[in-house]
Amino acid sequence: MSGALVIPAAVEGVLDEVVVQKLIVEAGGSPGTVYGKNGKAFLRQRIQGFNNAAKAWPWLVLVDLDNEAECAPPLCAQWVPVFAPYLCFRVAVRKVEAWLLADADSLASFLSVGRNSIPTNPEQLYDPKMTMVNLARRSRRLAIRRDMVPREGSGRSVGPAYTSRLIEFVQTSWRPKTAIGKAESLRRAILCLRRMIEKASK
Repeated sequence: MSGALVIPAAVEGVLDEVVVQKLIVEAGGSPGTVYGKNGKAFLRQRIQGFNNAAKAWPWLVLVDLDNEAECAPPLCAQWVPVFAPYLCFRVAVRKVEAWLLADADSLASFLSVGRNSIPTNPEQLYDPKMTMVNLARRSRRLAIRRDMVPREGSGRSVGPAYTSRLIEFVQTSWRPKTAIGKAESLRRAILCLRRMIEKASK
């Protein structure tokens, strides 16, 4: 996006990277370098550095709530007691997969499953990743089942190309504007980005 404010970000993994890139564009910004992609503990160790950087320039940091807290505010307080002026620290409830599940029509088409099989309240799911895998098990497409569902006896929780498939979904089909209707933490993330871009552009 020519002329748009460039926003760097830090995330847990490569799926989160493509999600934040899409959110930054949705909010009217231009994605900058995405740091991290090495798990949650890595981000926790470096959050103060990102917060310091956000004293002078907009930054987006995205983490999953997982089961570390009942809701996002306590997790935010643990990680960043005092937010820098340009820090947008957001928490996906409970995982970023919930945000993808929130665009039910697009996901049902991508996975080749019935629209009614997509949960209507994705942010209330205890384990959105397992929900995604179980949906893939029901896919009418062999390739989806082969890529996203773990092979029996593998000891893995997801299939060999689970992340690659969801990256493809985000880049080609996912609609954040639609998903915000079923994912409040996603709506708040986009709102935070828009406010930060407006503030930094003044």
